Amino acid sequence: MNRPVLLVVAHGSRDPRHAATVHALVRRARSLRPGLRVETAFLDFNLPSVTGALEGLAAEGIRDVVALPLLLTRAFHAKADIPAVLRQAPASLRIRQAEVLGPSPLLVSAVERRLYEAGLGPADKSATGVVLASAGSSDPEAIAAIAETARELRRTGWCSVRPAFASASLPRTEDAVRALRADGVRRVAVAPYVIAPGRLPDRIAAGAARADVLADVLGPSPELARLMVERYDEARIDTALVAAG
Repeated sequence: MNRPVLLVVAHGSRDPRHAATVHALVRRARSLRPGLRVETAFLDFNLPSVTGALEGLAAEGIRDVVALPLLLTRAFHAKADIPAVLRQAPASLRIRQAEVLGPSPLLVSAVERRLYEAGLGPADKSATGVVLASAGSSDPEAIAAIAETARELRRTGWCSVRPAFASASLPRTEDAVRALRADGVRRVAVAPYVIAPGRLPDRIAAGAARADVLADVLGPSPELARLMVERYDEARIDTALVAAG
């Protein structure tokens, strides 16, 4: 039986680093599952668009697609934008929308990987506070998911973990850094909880100016690639199809 095509749906950005990072992550996920066809599409700014990618697959005679939102939280894009565009797909396609990536223990591991790559180690945890800095959302479910990830990261041994947001919600990265300093934390690290570079990750980096350590974005980490394949597998056994408009 032919496996459904995995269509990775990324946000898109005018910043060329964004698409380059997404493509690198998709290549890594593809390498984990030889023989699985993995395609990439973007909601905005970059090509192919989701509509264009779906029309192309339908023209090839593809019947089954798993659409994976390349998102860390389930907010407006996952709840509204992506379902709306999927409903416009050619009627010949059977589409399942996979769950977003977070929350997941693999994301906590990816954050720690980036912190270690930035120069920290397990022995530094007890004296280091971490700002888990996300792009931001006004969706309560998304904010709760980020808070949950912060709690799970704290349970791995960091002396304190505070969530922060580049937009839509408070506190900002610089405010969370300042709060950890006020708490007497000896070393402060900022861990961007974002997948790819862009305007909001740059805002996070600017807010980390008074931190001791700034980790990289999650990017094409092995944990994210593995999580993408897991979400694909989960969606394959889900019987709920996206209704065509």
